[in-house]
Amino acid sequence: MVLVRNAGILPLGPGPKVALVGPVADDPMAMLGCYTFPSHVGHHRPEFALGVEVPTLRAALGALRPDLAYAPGCAVTGDDTSGFAAAVALAADSDVVVLAVGDRPGMFGRGTTGEGSDASDLRLPGVQQELIEAVLAIGTPVVVAVLAGKPYALGAAADRAEAVVYAFLAGQRGAQAVAEVLTGAVNPSGKLPVSVPRHSGGLPATYLSPKLGHRSQVSSVDPTPAFPFGHGLSYTTFEWSDVAMAGPAMAGTATAEPGAWPVDGEVTVQVTVRNTGERAGTEVVQLYLHDPVAQTTQPVVRLIGYQRVPLEPAEAARVSFTVPADLTSFTGLAGERIVEPGDVELRFGRSAHDIAASVPLRLTGAVREVGPDRRLLPEVGVDAISLSATGATGRSL
Repeated sequence: MVLVRNAGILPLGPGPKVALVGPVADDPMAMLGCYTFPSHVGHHRPEFALGVEVPTLRAALGALRPDLAYAPGCAVTGDDTSGFAAAVALAADSDVVVLAVGDRPGMFGRGTTGEGSDASDLRLPGVQQELIEAVLAIGTPVVVAVLAGKPYALGAAADRAEAVVYAFLAGQRGAQAVAEVLTGAVNPSGKLPVSVPRHSGGLPATYLSPKLGHRSQVSSVDPTPAFPFGHGLSYTTFEWSDVAMAGPAMAGTATAEPGAWPVDGEVTVQVTVRNTGERAGTEVVQLYLHDPVAQTTQPVVRLIGYQRVPLEPAEAARVSFTVPADLTSFTGLAGERIVEPGDVELRFGRSAHDIAASVPLRLTGAVREVGPDRRLLPEVGVDAISLSATGATGRSL
């Protein structure tokens, strides 16, 4: 559950008149993937019910907003726009529109998402994009909720909508989760596990791209995503500060050259995160590796660690990552996995594109081959800190 855009309209307060529009707003199947009984088996036996209670977004949001008005607007697939007029009229008579778009799960072409239900691009199925544009044209603030199995591109609507939530295939209680995020009963803290493209032809792609896979002068196409890998918003704010290297550990040596990182050692980097908002929230501190020069092409950044940090208002925590040099390894020209000496950076990021601070380091020593026993995760520590006139005190979270 990821809040990717919010111009200030969320969370929805008790006052505004809310309309719910969209083809998946009252469809329980919009919460399920293809490997569920209703999708996998149920289509063979239509005489049976779902077999499990799956509340729809209409039911879940309606339980929190009894005055909720609803119009589907269109179907998930097909080109029928006859329902646009009712949806537009409802939008014009409301203070806020929650517009739920997305997928119909099914296998081997029976749906728009699922095994064998592929897409040639990432435009929303059917006329759902046209429905978004028609509702946006009214001028009523719109919150787009994408309940889908694919990171669909919303085009210009990604910037014109007041808020956008990607729920993907949210599961049996997914509608309740969406409703609680929209109304603020839950403070969202999810981060995107994929990049959401700006244009429908923007994928397949990954944030794990070398430099020429990003915006450059050698191509007329800008592949910059609308919402990058690791991105996600909250209803509170966080300040990141005091990024530092705690000191590398070198085998058999008490001290090390500042910034040096032995190819067979580890380094510890730290950042302080403070909740500067008015409500409790959880920040996700992400640590990326940047290796600018290597014997084989490397991604511009690669996620090597992360930590969820729950914080009360005004509370702060010191987050440390102890990173083994094994995490910088890659497959070299000889086909072996190696740690290569040279300059690298460890970057603290709110996403792959939003880097808060970098720690420059130099891997020292000879090229080292690593095997299947290589260390694949950093060690993470979180210590809560409180500032007073006498200094800082800490406790483990």
